[in-house]
Amino acid sequence: MNRSVRFASLLEERGFDAALIHRRQNIRYLTGFTGEGYLFVARDFCAVMTDFRYTEQLSYQAPQCLCVRTHAGKSDAQLLEELCRRAKADVLGVETDFVSYDAYVSLSDALPDVSLKPLAQLPEEMRAVKEPDEFASMQKAAAIACRALENLLPRIHPGMSEREVQIALDYEMLQLGSEEPAFDTIACAGPNGALPHAIPGERKLCPGDLLTLDFGATVNGYRSDMTRTLAIGKISSQLREMYQAVLEANRMALAAVRPGAVCGELDAIARDFLEKDYPGMFGHSLGHGVGLDIHEFPWVRKGDQTVLQPGHVVTIEPGVYIPKLGGCRIEDMVLVTEQGFINPSTSPKDLIEL
Repeated sequence: MNRSVRFASLLEERGFDAALIHRRQNIRYLTGFTGEGYLFVARDFCAVMTDFRYTEQLSYQAPQCLCVRTHAGKSDAQLLEELCRRAKADVLGVETDFVSYDAYVSLSDALPDVSLKPLAQLPEEMRAVKEPDEFASMQKAAAIACRALENLLPRIHPGMSEREVQIALDYEMLQLGSEEPAFDTIACAGPNGALPHAIPGERKLCPGDLLTLDFGATVNGYRSDMTRTLAIGKISSQLREMYQAVLEANRMALAAVRPGAVCGELDAIARDFLEKDYPGMFGHSLGHGVGLDIHEFPWVRKGDQTVLQPGHVVTIEPGVYIPKLGGCRIEDMVLVTEQGFINPSTSPKDLIEL
């Protein structure tokens, strides 16, 4: 059963007659179509509303979908009204967490006889459990990222700027087959390492710095995510102890990943360990889901009661951030399996001193 058909079945179970999908990642997941437009899914059919630029693309990426061409004599509102009539839709699911208020009002005005209801991230719920082909793409993306780091390590040296490191790492991933960086690559050194999402700048790498690299590749739209922290020459005992603490927290949390593990409890394993020596210095969640988006369900965070199941892909990324000194984060992206997990993030985690 293809995804749009499964989605239609879920819609019916939850009291929807049809759904209108705006988010491009969800359209791609449900149909394979990567162009611009909107997806309408009903019990007996699905249709993509798109313009002339994408009609041919739609015919080979998603031949199972009807093509409803926009800007061809009828307004989008008229076309949508016709689709609702064809589907006999009284209740239409809408991505109210994504569409703007103005867009929602326009939909409501265009469909006065249809009740609009929040989809409550139903497509994202489907996306959380990865199929083998999805994870294969993510494994390939992870392999590209690992190889890119391996290629770059001999070229990192004092005097190189954070920005130069970022550009070089992105270039390596693109050369190795990444469609694009999975997100804005982070390369931050010295005191900038205390900023979990620092923007690479002109600061030069100095002997004694820790350099944090958070990066990923993209294959078939699917992302990878990995963080490694490196030493530029010899580092202080304080930084070395911080690194070892983060590495231990990473290993402890990974050891607990399995079907049935509760996300909030995984977070607590790493957080409670780091809190003893670094109180308040691990301020973000332990991890998150990854897929077509770099951040998606499930969320591995404090108090979250989501139970991991085979097919979930999550990150495990503890960190410590000390203002004016520096920071350290070590992150792996893992697939939950029936037996435990697969970790395609193969780059070394023992401290590398360049």
